Amino acid sequence: MILEHEIPNGSKLYFGESAKIKRKIERVASDVLDGYGYEEIVTPVFSYHQHKSIADERELIRINDEKNNALSLRADSTIDVVRIIEKRLGRNTTQKKWFYIQPVFTYPTNEQYQVGVEFMGEKNLSSVMNIATEIFEKLEVTPLMQVSNMRIPQLLVEMFDELNIDDFRHINIDKFISLDVPWLTQLVYLQHLEQVDALLEIVPQSIQVELVKMKELCESLSCKKSVLAPMYYAKMLYYDELFFRCIVNNEVYARGGRYKNEELTSVGFAIYTDVVCEELTK
Repeated sequence: MILEHEIPNGSKLYFGESAKIKRKIERVASDVLDGYGYEEIVTPVFSYHQHKSIADERELIRINDEKNNALSLRADSTIDVVRIIEKRLGRNTTQKKWFYIQPVFTYPTNEQYQVGVEFMGEKNLSSVMNIATEIFEKLEVTPLMQVSNMRIPQLLVEMFDELNIDDFRHINIDKFISLDVPWLTQLVYLQHLEQVDALLEIVPQSIQVELVKMKELCESLSCKKSVLAPMYYAKMLYYDELFFRCIVNNEVYARGGRYKNEELTSVGFAIYTDVVCEELTK
């Protein structure tokens, strides 16, 4: 029996003080983004293209339209924003900087509010990472910035037959170390910027190139509280290179990176409003 006051597990309810804090987070973010020339967009809740974003399609909440075409509730906003701007609004706007304040939905009844940012056609990830830092500073939150690079796990899978990409999704450290490759073991334990130069002298050239990108990104950040996580692999399908997460007490407050949709390279991130709101409420 479902009682009248019950709400589905995973859905969100804001009222009173928590609703005020949620609105404050959204207002601070929108004011900062407006100052940097970003315009707001609200995308449809229903989408035909969510499978292009989500690695595990079992997370999608699926339905059918009136012509029996498969669609799903919005489980990710990034690719939908880029696709709509490029394919539908392209003739009507030259704007490349966009933000959105809206929830996403995953199976079975999970609801997650986000503030998302997309800078279309931009390759410099620090341009949006520094905006994320500014938003958190105005909210009096100081996250740890964790920097990764999706190319490193991909290259390691190509180098070692024993490895597959799921080892990186699940961060299978024991398996990496069991290969008994000294430079790989050092790569596993790489965390701090001052460790990079010594590692550059012993890793293969292809890994070296990607580590240099991570080092240069960290050096360009306004947030000085950062660590490196070269073995991390994001679950979203579109991230193809540099990637970051903002972490406080093991909770992910935001994540984003460089990505490609067809031939267009862009950068962006999403702040997870619910997690930040819960912390500020405390």
